[in-house]
Amino acid sequence: MRDLHLISHHLCPYVQRAAIVLSEKSIPYRRTCIDLADKPDWFAALSPLGRVPVLETGGRVLFESQVIAEYLDETTPGALHPADPLERARHRAWIAFGSETLAAIGKLYSAPEEAAFTAAAGVVRERLERITPEVEGPFFAGETFRMVDGVWGTIFRYFETFDTIGDFGLMPEAVHMPAWRGAVMTRPSVQEAPPEGYPARLMDFLCARPSHLGGLARAACGTAANPA
Repeated sequence: MRDLHLISHHLCPYVQRAAIVLSEKSIPYRRTCIDLADKPDWFAALSPLGRVPVLETGGRVLFESQVIAEYLDETTPGALHPADPLERARHRAWIAFGSETLAAIGKLYSAPEEAAFTAAAGVVRERLERITPEVEGPFFAGETFRMVDGVWGTIFRYFETFDTIGDFGLMPEAVHMPAWRGAVMTRPSVQEAPPEGYPARLMDFLCARPSHLGGLARAACGTAANPA
């Protein structure tokens, strides 16, 4: 594959899906991060939905993170999905469930007051509890790292920063769940998926939120009581 250009944002978890596939398959590419609050005109012309990721390749443009990840997987040697069609479909279903979990995390860090935050945290935990019986360990389906693991790695990455702010009880107590998280988060492709400086950028983002978690983040960092 030649001339792959991944258009990104520093904090976008969905971009990381494509980056993980590219890394797992040792595919060379270039990456451009844009400011979504001040999108360049050239990006607006490329992206029908106005969001990242976008992949330019072969004179064409692909958008939507899972579409990009699937294309990269299907057009390169090896596979990050199981060979069995039913099992492959099951993995894709839990990837979709992961996308919904990311949406729930967005509600968590945006919750304006403690009651809404507590409710949002409960939803996130319920989603983790729902996937718990599906996880075989050390990865989702055993010894082999799959695309579904990378998607859930983008979820667990939030927890790494949340854990520095407080213990919100998001992870189920089942022993294999933190083990799955540990196996996924130590995978080189997952570690390298976000741009350099990601943890500090995420903390800055949280500190700037006019939300309950934003207040906790500011307290943890010793910053001003009010967001900028």
